[in-house]
Amino acid sequence: MASINKKKEKKIFKELVSFQQRDFCFSSGHILGSMCTQPHPIAREAYIQFLETNLGDPELCPGTKEIESRFIAFISKLLHAPKTSEGQIVSGGTEGNITAMWIAKQLSRKKEVILSENAHFSFQKIASLMNMKPIELPLTSEYIMDITKMKKEIHKGIAAVIGIAGSTELGTIDPIPELSDICSDEHIFLHVDAAFGGFVIPFLRELHYNVPQFDFKLKGVSTISIDSHKMGYSAIPLGTLMIRQKHWLESISVESPYISCEKQAGILGTRSGAPVAAAYAVTQYLGFQGYKSMVESCMNVTNYTKKRLEELGLSLVIRPTMNIVGVKLKKPGQIVKKLSEKGWRVNKVERLSCIRLVLMSQITKKIIDEFIPSLKKACEEVGEL
Repeated sequence: MASINKKKEKKIFKELVSFQQRDFCFSSGHILGSMCTQPHPIAREAYIQFLETNLGDPELCPGTKEIESRFIAFISKLLHAPKTSEGQIVSGGTEGNITAMWIAKQLSRKKEVILSENAHFSFQKIASLMNMKPIELPLTSEYIMDITKMKKEIHKGIAAVIGIAGSTELGTIDPIPELSDICSDEHIFLHVDAAFGGFVIPFLRELHYNVPQFDFKLKGVSTISIDSHKMGYSAIPLGTLMIRQKHWLESISVESPYISCEKQAGILGTRSGAPVAAAYAVTQYLGFQGYKSMVESCMNVTNYTKKRLEELGLSLVIRPTMNIVGVKLKKPGQIVKKLSEKGWRVNKVERLSCIRLVLMSQITKKIIDEFIPSLKKACEEVGEL
């Protein structure tokens, strides 16, 4: 290995620090609009330890491959996946959704996809990349898919139906049990996008929140995407696509003669083992009980945030389903800009005329108490209050 030029190294890192100081950071608690999070400390250590591993060539790193298998087993148990299932590690929800639709198209040889208007923007990419036609349905007053309208769109050309388990906009959950029954009866592929909700809904159910079932306990569910770098409390990037039938992966597999596996499925060739090791470490450290406690804490902060917003005289788009709050505003774009100037990052949802707050694990009631005066001031400056 080449020796390190300390003087040069110091100069480079000084430059890197100057760039980093311009960034907002999760640890500050001032990022209130992101579904990603500050990784658990154990995730950071594990990530660095496995930095040079490549799961795209698995016989080079059999130990890391075993970590991947054990991590997928954790996700399988979390989502009640059957013994026939298989997990595919992906970079996140977008790749998970693309891979699911790739499988659906290959299995059905059809092109049309039914989804609601609050589906993730990755499905726009899918339509373009894969020449698939989205059939977009309006939402109900509860901001979920309208089952009555969905039934009317069923025909022989449908490749898949998309159910959302934790929408990006408001965290709402489509009626997955009803979708499952319909898709099972009609023999249609049902993909559940639970990129955010996958690490939340199972624990909300244990905490006796009134949320629907969404996973493989439902016979019509074909695939589920779930992200560890969101509520899994792990490092970016790491998602998993769970597939009900392992043999479905054959439909997207290609021969890979230059590496240690004969065939490879999925989009990526080279895949870092670092985020897999990080995610596995977090699951082992927290376990199901640790995640349950984290979700409970996030919901306590969410309910507190709702109370503080209402005390301010602001209304919510909908009662929070999970740890996401949509705040109704006439000028959300201006509020976002004002808050940024005051050191806070939130996201606007112009379509719903609101700002979105995501109450991740690092957000405390104390941080909300610091945020509310800044929001009040921003609202007063643009005439919202």
